[in-house]
Amino acid sequence: MSKISICTDILNERARQDEKWGEQDHENLAWLAVLAEEVGEVSTETLHDRFGYPFKISDLRADLVQVAAVAVAWIESIDRTNPSLPNT
Repeated sequence: MSKISICTDILNERARQDEKWGEQDHENLAWLAVLAEEVGEVSTETLHDRFGYPFKISDLRADLVQVAAVAVAWIESIDRTNPSLPNT
């Protein structure tokens, strides 16, 4: 799978999140909690893989896409609430 298709998956997940939750502008601590929850799902999947519990690589991939999408949403929120911030 190419980087472009992976980025497309992340952008599609962002669209799904916006459709479900609307535009979100949380404080940083709240964003960290949301991101940590998604990373926790990745941790669960990898532990299931490691210790022989039911595991699907497609679930792990989907959870990783969600982690990336939440990180993008956090960046979008920072950019919206700090419009004078230069892009890096």
